Amino acid sequence: MPEVYMPVVLIVIGLIVVIVLARNIKVVQQANAFVIERLGAYSATWGVGLHFKVPFIERIAKVVSLKEQVVDFPPQPVITKDNVTMQIDTVLYYEITDPKMYTYGVENPLVAIENLTATTLRNIIGDLELDETLTSRDIINARMRIILDEATDPWGIKINRVELKNILPPKEIQNAMERQMKAERERREAILKAEGEKRSAILVAEGEKEAAILRADAQKQSQILQAEGEAEAILKVQNALAEGIRLINAAQPSDAVIKLKSLDAFTAAANGQATKIIIPSEIQSLAGLATAFKELIADSTASPAAK
Repeated sequence: MPEVYMPVVLIVIGLIVVIVLARNIKVVQQANAFVIERLGAYSATWGVGLHFKVPFIERIAKVVSLKEQVVDFPPQPVITKDNVTMQIDTVLYYEITDPKMYTYGVENPLVAIENLTATTLRNIIGDLELDETLTSRDIINARMRIILDEATDPWGIKINRVELKNILPPKEIQNAMERQMKAERERREAILKAEGEKRSAILVAEGEKEAAILRADAQKQSQILQAEGEAEAILKVQNALAEGIRLINAAQPSDAVIKLKSLDAFTAAANGQATKIIIPSEIQSLAGLATAFKELIADSTASPAAK
């Protein structure tokens, strides 16, 4: 009987050995690392690939992910330099650079990072006033990243980025800030309105100025044209008079004709507004002769009727 069961026992032992060996063949996937201990002490860190673990002697102490990870910490109460209590929550981006130090450096890395973040945030905000805190997010983020990166370096952790997610001041501070923003918007609106009215007044004044200039220029041109017309009329009258004198001189009139023309001129003058007219003696004798001649003509025309 023992000889009959011996092959079965060997087969069972062989199967057990194969199963044990198969279970100790490990494949490390991309972006992961295995921390291996041998008899309770650190032995090696396995990277990507196929590895064999010695049964009952070696064990996988920790499987570490080498991907960049994000952790969102809950809001932390912080007090500013001007004694304003705010709630600030942070978002942390980190990655593990040394699996061995990450495994043996600190007991609970995430809790340690959270506490370190809270204390660092309180220290930084404690040196800033409320307005500086609200307007200096980039500065706070940069300072926190540098401090946390230095503190977590012995733990095999690299801090890539720190972001302040929300900054929540007290309700009364928020109301005061909203009123301040409203007053600032109203002030800007009043300034823009005043600038618009000023610009409008300037444009109206410039338009009135240009209109006045155009009116003055038009009046000037009208006066120039009127003066030119009057000058041209006077010139034509003088030319006509000069032409008349030339024609008279060319005709060589007798003294009798000249005296008759003079008499006509004085007759025209007598029909005007003058109250006293002085007639030369030559023209007086000629006027008497003309009167006698008119009477003779009148008698000759009346005598046939009398007959």
